[in-house]
This record gives sequence, C-alpha cells and structure tokens, in this order.
Amino acid sequence: MKHYYADLHIHIGRTSSGRAVKITGSKTLTLSNILETASIRKGLDIIGIIDCHSPEVIEDLEHMMMDGELHQLDEGGLRFRETTLILGSEIEVYDTNCHGPIHVLAYFSTLLHMKEFSNWMCEHMKNIHLSSQRIYCDGQSLQQKVRELEGLFIPAHVFTPFKSLYGKGVVQSLTEVFDPHLIDAIELGLSSDTTMVSGIRELQPYSFVTNSDAHSLGKMAREYQKLQLGAANFNELKKALHEQEGRMILCNYGLNPLLGKYHQTVCAKCCERVEDGAVQCLVCGSKQIIKGVSLRIKELSETIENMRVRPPYIHQVPLDFIPGLGPKMMDRLLQDFDTEMAILHTVTVEQLEQVVPHKIAKMIDLARIGQLAIAVGGGGIYGKVQYE
Repeated sequence: MKHYYADLHIHIGRTSSGRAVKITGSKTLTLSNILETASIRKGLDIIGIIDCHSPEVIEDLEHMMMDGELHQLDEGGLRFRETTLILGSEIEVYDTNCHGPIHVLAYFSTLLHMKEFSNWMCEHMKNIHLSSQRIYCDGQSLQQKVRELEGLFIPAHVFTPFKSLYGKGVVQSLTEVFDPHLIDAIELGLSSDTTMVSGIRELQPYSFVTNSDAHSLGKMAREYQKLQLGAANFNELKKALHEQEGRMILCNYGLNPLLGKYHQTVCAKCCERVEDGAVQCLVCGSKQIIKGVSLRIKELSETIENMRVRPPYIHQVPLDFIPGLGPKMMDRLLQDFDTEMAILHTVTVEQLEQVVPHKIAKMIDLARIGQLAIAVGGGGIYGKVQYE
C-alpha cells in the first residue's frame, strides 16, 4: 500500500479550440494545462476533472490518447506522467418537487463509459457542452444511470447556500431526492469540515471527501485528501471511498471553515454579519439574508452516540493564501523542492529557510498545520489569513 494525494473536483474553463466549458473558469484552465499543473507543479497523484462529459473535452481526451500523452489504465482512469485522471461530470438536479438546484458529481472508469453517459445526458439536458448544467430527470434516475455504467455518485459541496443538497434549507434529508444506497461519498465543500458535520445522523455511513472545486490552475489542491491505495486508479479509489480491503482516506486537508466564503450568516446587500436567526440586517435594513453554512449545519445536527471514527481533518492554508509569498518566491521553492505537495508535507522548516526568509518559512509551517490566524468569511467573500 502507498499514500496518494487526490483532488477530485477540478473544472475545465476552455477546450483546446477555445470553447467555453465552465464560463466562470479561467481561460488557461484547459485539459492539457490542468494535467501539466497537477503532475509537475502541484504533485497530485489523482485528479478528478468534472467536465469530461462535454463533447469537445471528449475530443481533447481522444487526441491526447492518440498522441500517447494519456493511456487507459486496466483498473480504470487515464494516466498522464505521474498523475491519474479520473473522468468526472458535475450535474445540476432540480426535480418536480422543487428540490434543488443541487449539484452532484459522477465519475467513470473509462472514456467509453463517459461517452455513453454524455450521450444519455444529451437526451435530458439543453446544453451538453457546458459545465454543471441542469438535467431534466429526477435524482434517483440519474443515480441509476451512473450505477448502470459502474460509476461513482457523490453529492457536491453539500452545505453551500447555493446549488447544494442541504444549503437552501428546502431539503431536510437526502432521501427526499436520492437513493441513499447509490451514494458513494459526500463532498463537504469549502465552508465545512468533518468536526462540524459529525452530528448529522444520515451522513454517518458515508466517507467525506474534500476537493478544490478549482476554477483556475492556482486553486487546484486548495482542498484534497491523502488516500491509502494499492495503486492510483479508479477501482482503488472506489475501494477507498467504501473502506474496503485496507484502502481508505487517511486524512482530509482543507481550508479552515472560517476561510470559506459562506461560513457565517451575512446580509446579501451589504455583506455585514447578521446574527443567526435574524430576518433583517441591522446595518442597511435589507431582508435578503444569506444563511451561513455553520448555522445550516447546526440545524441539521443532533447528539449521536458511537459516532463513526473518521480520519483527521487538517486545516491547511493553501500556499497562495500566505501574505508575502509571491510568484517569484514560489518559483524558487518549486525549483528546490519540485512540487507543492512536497513543500506542504515533506520539506522541513530548516530546508525552507535556505530558500525563503525566516518569516515566510515560519508562515508556511504554520499554514500546513492549520495554525495561522483567520478572519472569518461569509456572503461570497473569502476569509483572510492574518499574521502578526
């Protein structure tokens, strides 16, 4: 068994022809750039690209396979240099009972299965070329199709106020929308962590994953997990999500929830903090309130005896959040230590101080163990790292 770092939620901004896939994604967020960045700069062993249903993305994948840059693994996934690509799709569910919009993630072991899924979605979707589009079928029908193609099904960023399972407060139980037996894991999202959600009873059976939801190359691996696997492939990932045969998630690494842009309840108009339960902003008088993730989770939680034992969740601050650590200094670190994963996990403070000033080296060390001071985020605005 070996340890592998995985970020399973990365968007594609544009295809190689320049066509938009994730409209809010960076233009540099292409398939080839993602793979290069993941393998060479980030040091990720496994990535999930969740716009692989888009026909032009499929064409880009096929071209890379024909050119020998990607090759299909027998146990599922496509191999690029030191990184395994898991083919994924993000889809928006909104059923006839007004449950939604809810984003979910589906992953498949081969390009053939992804093409079958894409073709099926064409019959239930208005624009197959774009990311995160609404599918006109119920959630359980979608789950059944994913299972038919031997895929994985994971509700995405389940607590964010918008486009998530629990966020808007309409859904009180996942059983209102999904078949609980056809869920392979739960993605927490940037404003929550394992401890916060430990009191939600219906989530006890599922592993938690933490992913970046990257809309730019720099945001890749701002959240990720360390896996114990026999090898970096689809079948091993599936076993890890279900804790089978010694495969498992060893650790989740993510932003301190206080950094998440929807952590606290705020006024949608002026972004000032609003006390939990208030119906009107005391600053501007607006009644447009964005309920924070922390409050929503409290509403869903209860006291549970004999809770599932989960892997540790490390509040790791991404390197590009660190004040004073600019591009040139980051390039020097990468020149000496190869990848961001190496900087975050294996390089000592003494080694860092040979490349960057003591203050920056100390901040990197505090960042990777979650000890930097945080200013709370909310209402669509990220929190900030503080350093005195």
